[in-house]
Amino acid sequence: MPVRWYTTVIDCQDAAALARWWAGVLDWRIAYESDDEIVLVPRHAFDPTRTLPLEQRGPGLVFVPVPEDKQRKNRLHLDLAPGPVDDQRAEVERLVRLGASHVDVGQPDDASFVVLADPEGNEFCVLSPRG
Repeated sequence: MPVRWYTTVIDCQDAAALARWWAGVLDWRIAYESDDEIVLVPRHAFDPTRTLPLEQRGPGLVFVPVPEDKQRKNRLHLDLAPGPVDDQRAEVERLVRLGASHVDVGQPDDASFVVLADPEGNEFCVLSPRG
């Protein structure tokens, strides 16, 4: 049996603030919070009235505090995608209003994706609409 992708861990200086920022961006819920980690899960995985099979729960995000600043471009990043009938530009504008910033990581001018950074500088992409 293969292992299951359980979570992605994001190092940050203010774990509480960044976790809440990402919870707002994704409309996810905080499933666990302590001084040394905050766990976000998709809304459907948080519903205590349902028991989902493991393969349907999906991975979460864990935010852990670290003392150092981010030093360089991420080696791993998240790709976000609007729904098939949603507007990429509108989603990018929403994320910028929430505190994201545009960044240049060497993407071509005609890229079909937009590169942004969260409030602590972690890069992520907003793709064109996807089904």
